[in-house]
Amino acid sequence: EKLLELEAVIERARAARAQGATRFCMGAAWRSPHDRDLPAVLDMVRAVKALGLETCMTLGMLSETQSRALADAGLDYYNHNLDTSPEYYGEIITTRTYQDRLETLDRVRRAGMKVCAGGILGMGEGLADRAGLLVQLANLPVHPESVPINQLVPVAGTPLADAETLDPFDFVRTIAVARILMPASHVRLSAGRESMNEQTQALAFFAGANSIFYGEKLLTTPNPDADADRTLFARLGIRPEAGLAEPPMDVPLYQNQDAAGLWYDAAARTG
Repeated sequence: EKLLELEAVIERARAARAQGATRFCMGAAWRSPHDRDLPAVLDMVRAVKALGLETCMTLGMLSETQSRALADAGLDYYNHNLDTSPEYYGEIITTRTYQDRLETLDRVRRAGMKVCAGGILGMGEGLADRAGLLVQLANLPVHPESVPINQLVPVAGTPLADAETLDPFDFVRTIAVARILMPASHVRLSAGRESMNEQTQALAFFAGANSIFYGEKLLTTPNPDADADRTLFARLGIRPEAGLAEPPMDVPLYQNQDAAGLWYDAAARTG
């Protein structure tokens, strides 16, 4: 698959800025970046920064050299989720270790970038695993500035296609505990909102979520319509923070037949 051309990324960044975004996020489904791809990625960071936008990327695991290069290019935020507890991690992921993820977060922080790290609920984990994920995040030397909480979106043909649906109250409880453990972080409702009714989303906001991604898609998964989000916010009395709208995670850097559908305009951080 072809890496997106720089001009295509700039065009999308301009469109996001026109929608009120102040941060633009880009991503690739890599285990870690190849050195041959890094110069093009760094050019993207610089070009988006030149538009006056903050930048965010998710590219997989990073070495110290790669972390420094991204920071030197001006990257503001780096997303790298822990996904679940250390105890349950091996049941879900075999391509990298939990320690690999923690070391990447440490390199990102030491390079001077801000951290976006969270997890996924509904993968068959137990209550103790959800607690374990949050404890891991809260025990990082510095709390992540952004903590995305995803609800699994089952995809046909994948090992978790028939995973048991997460109880909405368990999801809300997790949001509440994240807010208590990381009081200064932005706890963000991420993938899975499409399957939540308005009542569940409202409870999540009241429990402590203060950020969302909005737009028609979140990577490959459906997301609530932006107009529906605005209507819900109005009903709940939630107002976006002025000047702090954020784009969703993320713009795929690899071109494919669905690439246009994987990008959406902007996200509002609520407060």
